[in-house]
Order: sequence, then C-alpha cells, then structure tokens
Amino acid sequence: MQLLIVEDDDAVSTALADAVAAAGHTSECVTRGEDALLRHREADMILLDLGLPDMDGLEVLRKLRLVTTTPVVILSARNDERSVVRGLRQGADDYLVKPIGLTVLLARIEAVARRSRMSSPVSALLQVGELGIDLDKREAQLGARALNLTAKEFDLLALLAKHAGSVVTREQILDALWGDAFVAVSRSLDVHLTGLRAKLERPGMIINVRGVGYRLEASLP
Repeated sequence: MQLLIVEDDDAVSTALADAVAAAGHTSECVTRGEDALLRHREADMILLDLGLPDMDGLEVLRKLRLVTTTPVVILSARNDERSVVRGLRQGADDYLVKPIGLTVLLARIEAVARRSRMSSPVSALLQVGELGIDLDKREAQLGARALNLTAKEFDLLALLAKHAGSVVTREQILDALWGDAFVAVSRSLDVHLTGLRAKLERPGMIINVRGVGYRLEASLP
C-alpha cells in the first residue's frame, strides 16, 4: 500500500515513514497542503496533519473530498471535540490524536484499509443504454456506431459513464483528466466537452448542471 504522509515536522514525518515501511508499505512525504493536492492520485491512503504551513489541514481535506474518495486519516495534536467532529464530518475516515503509539497507528491504518477494500472493483466494460465503453481497449460505440474519440474525449466520456445518472463536478473532472483540480484549465475542459458532444450527436445526453458539473443521462435520449 502506498501512503501519502502530509506532515511539516520532519522528525514526525520520518518516524511515520519508517513505521509504515517496517509494516511493508511504501510512502511519500510532503510538507504542504498544495503538494498533497497535487500528489494524492498516487496514494492508496493519506495521513494528514492539520497544522500545515500553507493552509489548514481541514481545508486540504475539504478540497480532497471534492475530487477523490481515497481514505484519509487525520493525525493531529488538536484534541478538541470541535476539530474531531469537523474532521470526521468533512470526510476523514479516522481521526487520531498525537502522540500515538506506532503500533496503534498501524492497526488503525489497516482497519481503514480493510473498510476501503470492501468496495467493488470497477468493470472494464461499461454499458449505459446504447452506449458501450471498453476501458481496456479504449473503444466506445453508440448503438452500432463506433465513436472516433480523442484520448481526452474518451477519458471524459468514461468518467461520466462510470457515474451515469449522477453529477460529476468540474473539480473531479479536472483532477481525473489533468491531474490537478485547481489549475486554470477549465477552458480546455469546455473544448473537449464540445467535441465529445458533437461526436455523440445526442443533444441532452450530457447535461450541464450549472455551477456544479455534468451528468451523463442513465436513460439515454
């Protein structure tokens, strides 16, 4: 398992990295919230301190939950009830208070990992009405018509199809396709979305939910 350790205290970060390595895991350490937002996609789990130099850890958690369901374990010296409740309500999978024994920490990490593994694997074949997508072959067709899509158009359609009937936020799309939900590439998204809609030739198939994101209709027009 690959862990992303977000901790600005070098001694604590090193101790955490050594502990997870001894348990057979790998890790990457970053000290800033912005780095966590850029590096989270390689991680199977995130250990998140709240007292970061560039932004509050709860703000990092809020932004992470806009784009990913990767398990997040908060590891913080803040032990007041308000911080614990806010962390859990904003999407943390566990909240641990420093100092904590490394054996207990590893046990809690494994418990979170077990809960995460209970989610079902994604099929390589997606079917939404007449729309069929082969993720391995990177091919898509609508009815009997093959869709000649660019790489970004395919990735965009596949992402929407995985969540057919539900809204996918612009932040989630930018994170999945460009690796950063918070850079100014929204115009690129608009261009690829326009191209995809033109190739589908189905007005109303991809719905714009104003101010939020986009939804692929589960029942295609």
